[in-house]
Amino acid sequence: MSFGNSEILYRINDLIPKDKDQPRILPMSRSTWWQGVKEGRFPQPIKLGPRTTCWRKSDIEKLLKQGI
Repeated sequence: MSFGNSEILYRINDLIPKDKDQPRILPMSRSTWWQGVKEGRFPQPIKLGPRTTCWRKSDIEKLLKQGI
């Protein structure tokens, strides 16, 4: 998915798939991810609609470089 300035966006299923056999970008559970977002430890999402939440690829890459 692309956002305005050609920034790649990830949805939660891209970051942490429900199927445990699929590769994950983030090494954590969904509940841990959402708790970290709520506490401000992880990047804030972009709301594209009432049921569509995304994160910028650049924010996720920065988080992974910091060693979450």
